[in-house]
Amino acid sequence: MQGTVHTFDAATGAGSVLLDDGTAIPFPASAFAASGLRLLRPGQRVRIDVSGEGPDRVAVFVTIATLRGPGGM
Repeated sequence: MQGTVHTFDAATGAGSVLLDDGTAIPFPASAFAASGLRLLRPGQRVRIDVSGEGPDRVAVFVTIATLRGPGGM
């Protein structure tokens, strides 16, 4: 699934992504660390893997939309 970086705290590595429908999905520092990226900027297009349903949904992996994910996807 893809979205746009809404917030990113470089000190902690945590942030949030806005889906195209406006839904905010948070991501913990572990999701950012797994990507191997060094920085994200608000407005950047990203691809995320999510876990959970409804208000408990959280991104477990976040990377630049054009890069491959943990399963080669």
